[in-house]
Amino acid sequence: MTDHEQQSPASFWESRYRESDRTWSGRANVALEREAGGLAPGRALDLGSGEGGDALWLASRGWSVTAVDISPTALARGRSAAESAGLGDRISWVEADLAAWAPEGEYDLVSAHFLHSPVELPRDEILRRAASAVAVSGVLLIVGHGAFPPWSAHRHEGPPLPGPDEVLKSLALPKSEWTVLTSALVDRDARSPSGDTVVMTDAVLMLRRTVSV
Repeated sequence: MTDHEQQSPASFWESRYRESDRTWSGRANVALEREAGGLAPGRALDLGSGEGGDALWLASRGWSVTAVDISPTALARGRSAAESAGLGDRISWVEADLAAWAPEGEYDLVSAHFLHSPVELPRDEILRRAASAVAVSGVLLIVGHGAFPPWSAHRHEGPPLPGPDEVLKSLALPKSEWTVLTSALVDRDARSPSGDTVVMTDAVLMLRRTVSV
């Protein structure tokens, strides 16, 4: 068993965020900007929100956002950035373990970006619960790594990462109640920890709910 596997998810992610003053860029994910940029704002749920880059981008475009993450340090950084940007009243920050947390109410957009973890994470269960929180005419956006980053120490361990078709199958959603808007592997330029430009592949799945359960 590795050191990571011996840590609880809460301990692992809190330690990860405390390692540096900032873990992520602070910018929204490229796929979110591309896929959700044309949506009319409403209520959004950001799962695994980290330091809040996606939540701030959504809030700046008129969305009312619930941002959920397991790390209090990450949430505090997001909250501080939101206050500095004058968006504090548009984002609710929720500290919770997604493995046990369930959303309340319905959302016009439920977004989950890069829910991958070297410690225990019941990803399929989390995403199925996320789908149940999407309102009629609302959208579920799931973006994952199509392949591990070239610098990742975990890229050779375990099964291959699921593509969008596999994610859709794992959700087990009634086809009569959902419409697939995007199901694709999409390349993008990214910056490695050493500063080099690399090509990353995102597995993008975007669905619209057409019928209430």
